Amino acid sequence: MFLYCDFPSWIRPEVIPGFPVRWYAVMYIVAFTICYVLFRYQCRKENVLKKMSADMSQTAFTYVIFGLLLGARLGSVLIYEGNSYYWTHPWMILWPFRNGVFVGLPGMSYHGGVVGALLGAVIFCRTYKYDFWEFTDTVIAGIPIGYTFGRLGNFINGELWGRCTGSSYGMIFPEAPLFSTASAWVREAADKAGISYVPGDWISLPRHPSQLYEAFFEGIVTFLIVWFVVRPYVRKPENRKCSGIISGSYFFLYAFFRFFIEYFREPDSQLGFIIALGKETEPTALFKSVLNFSMGQILCALMMAGGIIVIVFALKRGSRDRTVKHGK
Repeated sequence: MFLYCDFPSWIRPEVIPGFPVRWYAVMYIVAFTICYVLFRYQCRKENVLKKMSADMSQTAFTYVIFGLLLGARLGSVLIYEGNSYYWTHPWMILWPFRNGVFVGLPGMSYHGGVVGALLGAVIFCRTYKYDFWEFTDTVIAGIPIGYTFGRLGNFINGELWGRCTGSSYGMIFPEAPLFSTASAWVREAADKAGISYVPGDWISLPRHPSQLYEAFFEGIVTFLIVWFVVRPYVRKPENRKCSGIISGSYFFLYAFFRFFIEYFREPDSQLGFIIALGKETEPTALFKSVLNFSMGQILCALMMAGGIIVIVFALKRGSRDRTVKHGK
């Protein structure tokens, strides 16, 4: 009996075969569009940002999206590449061609994108005199559902796969690296999954579809909490000065879910585990210990701490405002 499924053969990264437009790029456009629509909804219906106009909203998103893309690319090549190539060839960071072939900008870091987007927001708010936390709250409230499409784009590309698993929801990704059945652990995993092989073969093993886990928890679940629980609280008249709570809640929730999902996602091969406290660290394609931490988990731990700090300061700011308003 087979205990896994194959990556759907009808899914292709290209929107139109032969043209250099991938579904991943389309998903980015869908994500930005959804975030913009939800941003405009809040500006019109909830009296935030002094009912910012559509023209100014487009300007704001230009700043944020430019910062996001630049930060995501820089974060990817300078943190996750694991070599000095881009440090010594910085002009190649934004060059979309390799050997005369258009490849776009392969490799984008979520955490780098967050930093870049926040810097873009800072520049916009200082330039046009908007409250930074009110602005970020309004943008971020819609980001999780847009993020869902980004992870679906990763799934369509057949990238960022998870660790090997013998469970029934394991999936064989065609681009994932092969393993030699000369290794005992590979034979054991193949036997558990019901994969036939000849000793010495190189085979692909079922993996967790971690992109879908992330799309659900970091996207859909986080959106439901932020949009339907946190946002209504902050939008109450008495809590208007608590701006920042939506942003802090998103930072914490995303990082919290991502931290644990990283245990199902294979660490970047060029980095491995940044902190390896478990008794076994190899192979990284298998889950060995909760004490082995990837780069993504370290960044998520920092992001969780940052989210908590933002929430605490937002609550204190709101408390001081209520105290002053009531003359106490």
